[in-house]
Amino acid sequence: MLSQYGVLDVWTYLAGTIFIVLLPGPNSLFVLATGAGRGVRAGYQAACGVFVGDSILMALTAAGAASVLRLLPMVFIALKAAGAVYLTYLGVRLLLSAWRPGPAQVHAVAGGPGSPFRKALLLSLLNPKAILFLLSFFVQFVDPAYPHPALSFFILAAILQTCSLLYLSILIFGGARLAAAFRRRQGLARTGSGLVGALFLWFAGRMAFEA
Repeated sequence: MLSQYGVLDVWTYLAGTIFIVLLPGPNSLFVLATGAGRGVRAGYQAACGVFVGDSILMALTAAGAASVLRLLPMVFIALKAAGAVYLTYLGVRLLLSAWRPGPAQVHAVAGGPGSPFRKALLLSLLNPKAILFLLSFFVQFVDPAYPHPALSFFILAAILQTCSLLYLSILIFGGARLAAAFRRRQGLARTGSGLVGALFLWFAGRMAFEA
């Protein structure tokens, strides 16, 4: 039904999008931690940061930024390094909150200086591999003969963002329920902080050392 707008095999695209959205990553973990630490409102602020960041990356993808990153590998390497450093900073903060005497909070990343929106936006934008991935994924479902490919990219992006909104909403409300358990059991909160911090450091290492 969307083939008239240059979108090919929309159901296959939808299935692939759902699988991609469900894969754990730093953005979804950050939204979950924010929802658990600061509640639903702050969770949606973080989610908005992810939406804006992803929208910018998708717009850059459609505009050909992926080709620029391929032609200028030093730019790609610099962006990867910046993303790895930022993830390391967030991971270390979470690990310190887990080891520090006194009550540990999973929202160590969400708290402190900077709003959840700005932190999530930075997390999203400091991932240049997402641009290359989006291009390689989107291009499979765009009809090269369609005269307005920007419209095809917009439709594909809207589907992706809708799936992301639904998934992040589940994480936000699930995080709010976790918050109540964390308040009752500080040991659980400390364990949660440590696990999320370790995952952020793993993401940082993967971003820094993967080809």
